Amino acid sequence: MSDNPTYQHPTEQGYYGEFGGAFIPEMLFGNVEELRSRYLEITSDPAFIQEFEMLLKDYAGRPTPLFFASRLSQEYRTNIFLKREDLCHTGAHKINNTIGQILLAEKLGKKRIIAETGAGQHGVATATVCALKGLECIVYMGEKDILRQAPNVARMKMLGATVVPATSGSKTLKDATNEAIRDWINHPLDTHYIIGSVVGPHPYPDMVAGFQSVISREIKVQLKEKTGNENPAAVIACVGGGSNAAGAFFHFLDEKQVRLLAVEAAGEGVHSGRSAATTALGTNGILHGSRSLVMQTQDGQVTEPHSISAGLDYPGIGPMHAHLFKSKRAEFYSATDQEALKAAFQLARLEGIIPALESAHALAILEKIHFAKQDNIVICLSGRGDKDLDTYMQAMAKPETSTFHPSSPVN
Repeated sequence: MSDNPTYQHPTEQGYYGEFGGAFIPEMLFGNVEELRSRYLEITSDPAFIQEFEMLLKDYAGRPTPLFFASRLSQEYRTNIFLKREDLCHTGAHKINNTIGQILLAEKLGKKRIIAETGAGQHGVATATVCALKGLECIVYMGEKDILRQAPNVARMKMLGATVVPATSGSKTLKDATNEAIRDWINHPLDTHYIIGSVVGPHPYPDMVAGFQSVISREIKVQLKEKTGNENPAAVIACVGGGSNAAGAFFHFLDEKQVRLLAVEAAGEGVHSGRSAATTALGTNGILHGSRSLVMQTQDGQVTEPHSISAGLDYPGIGPMHAHLFKSKRAEFYSATDQEALKAAFQLARLEGIIPALESAHALAILEKIHFAKQDNIVICLSGRGDKDLDTYMQAMAKPETSTFHPSSPVN
């Protein structure tokens, strides 16, 4: 790592352009500095790489398929490929990162693991690897998210994790992250914090992006096998904090001919007051240990976000994505709750795949952008929709959603 950042990696101080860094309480300096000073050495060790890749293959089930969605492609008159992260063990891309971080925690001698979670997928993935390695696991989750993601809460508990509700603020992902940081401050010696996204103080954004980069590494190989060209016309991914997008974009960041399309959660409308579209609403600020774009008031108070999707219900984005937005390397769009629901039901009817609500936001962009007939488009299907069935059932019960009710003809 040098003082000259690339799109893929930050500077020595953890900056992607003007975003990044490590803004942390003094009590956490030792933990973060230990991680910063050792993570590159540990993760580049051949023995670490060998175990990491073995677990990705034999435990997580990689490589995940790159599926040509023929009926969806016909609907939008272009070639759409779905990167099937929903087929990973635990049901989402989150397992890629937790495997890497649990191996790192072992090398650092940490016996107690904490994590934050929104949709519950990162919590489940953390609980899973802690069970695999026999380590104590505490997961912080917003009280609101505990109610709307009950199946994942049950899975975490079955795996042996302690699930602690965050009862302050909006009682969602932001507040769960706050509680996890407080825990880490109180247990600085024996605890490793497995952050689930490309957020937090340096080196977390770089580290998580690195572990998730397996997604785009596989896409390049698989797309070349299917089309003869490893580079698609565009890669599309949803963005909350941004881990699946970081992984899906990573090996295309320097391929300027590849469009990178990031889709945030517009909630009930970007300017409705109930949104999580950070690039449209955010300004430069510090959140959870790094400088990035943050939804906040003029005096710096964080604005409560809203999304039907628990995993996108976050008032900021990772510094890598903030830099991609400001430098115009990536194009940022947003999809409302209703647009995401419509896209989810459409995929279910056309391809027999029920996506996570997070992934449905990425799919929703197909209604807003015209692609050429010959274009190859890759969409990162970051997770499966089992956890969101209660929300889908509620949508099916409402008359106003009849336009995308599964018993209705597909438009």
